[in-house]
Amino acid sequence: MSYRRTKAILVKELHHITRDRRSLMMALAMPVMMLLLYGYALSLDVDHIRTLIYDQDGTEASRSLMRQFQGSRYFEVAGFVNDYRAIERGIDTNTILVGIAIPRDFGKDLRSGIGATVQILVDGSDSNTAAIAMGYAESVVQRYSADVRADIQNRRTGRRPAPPIDARMRVWYNSSLESKNYVVPGLIAVILMIIAGQLTSLTIAREWDMGTMEQIMSTPLRPTEIVLGKMLAYFVVGLTDAAIALVVGVAVFGVPFRGSIWVLAVSTCLFLFGALFWGVFISAAARNQVAAFQLGMLTTFLPGFLLSGFVFALDTMPKAIQVISVIVPARYFVTVVKDVFLKGLGFKMIWAELVFLALYAAIVFLLAVQKMNQKVA
Repeated sequence: MSYRRTKAILVKELHHITRDRRSLMMALAMPVMMLLLYGYALSLDVDHIRTLIYDQDGTEASRSLMRQFQGSRYFEVAGFVNDYRAIERGIDTNTILVGIAIPRDFGKDLRSGIGATVQILVDGSDSNTAAIAMGYAESVVQRYSADVRADIQNRRTGRRPAPPIDARMRVWYNSSLESKNYVVPGLIAVILMIIAGQLTSLTIAREWDMGTMEQIMSTPLRPTEIVLGKMLAYFVVGLTDAAIALVVGVAVFGVPFRGSIWVLAVSTCLFLFGALFWGVFISAAARNQVAAFQLGMLTTFLPGFLLSGFVFALDTMPKAIQVISVIVPARYFVTVVKDVFLKGLGFKMIWAELVFLALYAAIVFLLAVQKMNQKVA
């Protein structure tokens, strides 16, 4: 392999990239647009749950329970109704998610000590959100029940009982429990996977469509030099995209960055090598730009979003899908980026993921060179 010939391909490809200014601007603007779109639109937080309350009791006890829901940051009381039909209509029209029905003898049952009941009506169309909302509602009711029990004990004995267990929670790495701190780092990894694959998936297919590949083949260039030269040109664009995504994630979304910039840089380089080589392999294997683009989207966008653990937990997927996800590089890079951003981990803790990314890059590079050899032959 000749360094001089590889550099010639690199310079040629850089000239091609800079001449097509519209495509270059789109490649640089795409991370910002996707981060802003998905970062603001994709939220896993379940709060401000719109709620209607049907108070059939009208006593101080029922009003005290209503104040518990009004004071919770997880619930937004949209109003008070006088029948079940209003709650049903609100759920049917998607204006509320939860309805709270307090029975007529709620206060009386509390005073008698036999135990009172509260009905919680939840729209179960989205099972995940409904389960979270039910958990929040049950915690509000249980907290109110504990306060009532303590008041009764206080009236009987003159002192409030101490809880048998004092749970003191400490949240590590994402103490504010904001989903953007979890979503944005993973989103950066997925966006780089998509963009890197798309950048190089058309490079060789375009040469065949334009008829310039025959001219390249008539030179002393070897397949290894062609693959490396084209990859390195887009590697510069990929690194720029990564830097832009990092700045947007930290400056715009306020995601904490607790790790080392050098650890993130090395990890990003290894990941970009593999993603860009995969794009070159697709471009060499496809017969035209349309097929290369479609194959690039199919092998980067869908695995990046669905099989990387970015949104959907891999542990809950069927075993067959979990096995397929093992060969998805975005799965490992998503883990690395989240660990570096939120946990501040170094090479000692993420070496296994980095080894896989390095092996993946080497294997895909060899496949791309082999495919180029077949094309040249």
